[in-house]
Amino acid sequence: MSLTLAVAAAPKLDSGNTAWIIGSAALVMLMTPGLAFFYGGLVRSKSVLNMLMMNFVCLAVVTPLWIFYGYSAVFGQTRWGDTTGKTFGGFIGWTSNLAGLGNPTAVISSNNAVGVPVLVFAMFQLMFAVITPALASGAIADRTKFWGWVTFVVLWVTIVYFPVANWVFGSGWILNKLRAEDFAGGTAVHINAGAAALALCLVSGKRVGWRRDPMKPHNVPFVLLGASLLWFGWYGFNAGSEGAADGTAGLAFTTTTAATATAVLGWLIVEQLRDGKPTTVGAASGAVAGLVAITPACGYVSPIGGLAIGLIAGMLCAVAVGLKYRLGFDDSLDVVGVHLVGGLTGTILIGFFGFDHGGLAGFVEAKRGLFYGGGGKLLLVQVIAALSVFAYSFIVSYVLGTIIKKLGGFRISEEDEITGIDETEHAESAYSTSSSIGGGVLTGMAAGPVPTGKGV
Repeated sequence: MSLTLAVAAAPKLDSGNTAWIIGSAALVMLMTPGLAFFYGGLVRSKSVLNMLMMNFVCLAVVTPLWIFYGYSAVFGQTRWGDTTGKTFGGFIGWTSNLAGLGNPTAVISSNNAVGVPVLVFAMFQLMFAVITPALASGAIADRTKFWGWVTFVVLWVTIVYFPVANWVFGSGWILNKLRAEDFAGGTAVHINAGAAALALCLVSGKRVGWRRDPMKPHNVPFVLLGASLLWFGWYGFNAGSEGAADGTAGLAFTTTTAATATAVLGWLIVEQLRDGKPTTVGAASGAVAGLVAITPACGYVSPIGGLAIGLIAGMLCAVAVGLKYRLGFDDSLDVVGVHLVGGLTGTILIGFFGFDHGGLAGFVEAKRGLFYGGGGKLLLVQVIAALSVFAYSFIVSYVLGTIIKKLGGFRISEEDEITGIDETEHAESAYSTSSSIGGGVLTGMAAGPVPTGKGV
């Protein structure tokens, strides 16, 4: 999505578009706790609270950073200093009036003539910044110090997410020079998070007992609940990225639904052929894979294209999650297989399935993919954009993770991991029970002495 800042007279407020973006922002916010349930169900019972916290804390950590300087870094101008006229290489933006979101002009101005106040748009985009590092957390479940994770999030969103989001959504080079297409964040969110997840897997090392001990999901209903909340919230993520309540938003809504449905089927087909049985976890994972893959393409492909992208992504991601065993890295919850592979798939497939459209709010010109007679130019720029984001995010994430690890702030001890990270990091347990009286009484709810004698 790219809504450029208006520097001239502000367009008239459009109450319908404004209400749509506020609602979409709330939907995207719901995705972070939805992701927490999805990941929380996939981990072992002794790690569920830590997993929930690693996601939930992103809302608390990223919000002040976004208000202080993140929004300005992403949607400010690429000129470094308003008077010099020199560019900062298109690397990151900055407009001092937008820092703090406190300048009245920044609050009341509108974006790209759609009549949405900057403050509303800023809150919508904040939710993207929140969920992106949360996505990476699943790769290092069971073994990461909580405050080490918080430190990583602060550094990562500042050094990685804000610049990449500027390249893709703001005034940076991927959108404005390369002219690549990414409707809602396949590169800035999913490839970015997936590359960081891969780097952190390599930095943190394998869990104790990996490949030896069973590490099955402890609560499959949580997994399906989380996936359903993600699917629901993703309509705000994708359709809201149009910035207006119009036909393109309707197209994005439709292709999101289409791709998610076929991705579920694609994943289940692979499971049936490979393992002999389709699984509930596979259905939930397939849905997420489809949502990831259609994110960059949702406003640029037809409903038939959405069906095709979802099916391809569901099958590819189902195969990809098994590669970690062959390659020897412990991606706890298959973030690499779903988000990195899914993000790459959707971004690159635009080069095949892209069809004529009106552009994003009149800013991005319509382009055609190979299957619509457009030649290979669009495919080439999509590959360049995808690989550039992957390389930058992977390298910087690896360096940041290594520094934090060397300082002793990243990996918990082997003893703490065996005990359970919920107990050792948070002094809590998700399922604390006592079996002293018929079937168990919740800890802390004792109501007097236990009777003795017959009948007990």
